[in-house]
Amino acid sequence: MNMLIVAAGLSGALAVAAGAFAAHGASGSAAEWLKTGGQYQLVHAVAALFAAQLGERGPGWLFVAGGAVFAGTLYLMALGLPRWLGAITPLGGVAMIAGWLWLAWCGLRR
Repeated sequence: MNMLIVAAGLSGALAVAAGAFAAHGASGSAAEWLKTGGQYQLVHAVAALFAAQLGERGPGWLFVAGGAVFAGTLYLMALGLPRWLGAITPLGGVAMIAGWLWLAWCGLRR
């Protein structure tokens, strides 16, 4: 079993659910946080699948983890948890950027 592919699939499913909730059950800043989190998480779930297919697990896990932290903090704030969670959100962004840079490095090595 390829756990990276499983994690990417679950991440993509959660992203779609967040987007649906943003469109049909949330309003105001909560809807915006859900949309933003969903977009970033979905893109990085697909990027993780791509990395897995290339055999590059490190960048793939950074995409999944970064997407989870970035989107997860936005989702939690949208559900009413404290806004100080927004201070954690950039850590997910850093992980996603690191994943892209690592993937680029992998391309250079090939």
